[in-house]
Amino acid sequence: MDPAAGITRRTLAARGAVVVGGGLTLAACGADDPAPGASSSSSSTGSGSASSSAAGGSADALTQLSDVPVGSAVKVEAADGTGVVVAQPTAGTAVAFNARCPHAGCAVAVDDAELNCPCHGSRFDALTGAVLKGPATEPLAPYPVTVTDGAVVASG
Repeated sequence: MDPAAGITRRTLAARGAVVVGGGLTLAACGADDPAPGASSSSSSTGSGSASSSAAGGSADALTQLSDVPVGSAVKVEAADGTGVVVAQPTAGTAVAFNARCPHAGCAVAVDDAELNCPCHGSRFDALTGAVLKGPATEPLAPYPVTVTDGAVVASG
């Protein structure tokens, strides 16, 4: 009996695999990272925005704020392996979002001030996480950060 006989292509795709020419291939947006929003914790603002602090540096630094272009974003990996998009909407401020598209969990790619999902074409505003084009209907999940001594640090 074929153990995969009861598994549909949709089930495989949802688990990070794609059926190609009768064989099984792992998709580029595999299931290594937690589901959308799984690693993000709620913040009182819910915006993922950051503030400056005089405290010392932290091992939880995602990136240096100077490495994030003003009006754009960069994609980084948190210590726990979560993909995170860090943006600098205005000089000296940072916001961050979980890099997983809420539609199907694929990792978004940074394209200047937009984030694009390669799986189904959803587009998001890199500075707010808002949906610019579907099929996604929910914004990217905020990832709480602060700016500490020039470093963007996970705060959740």
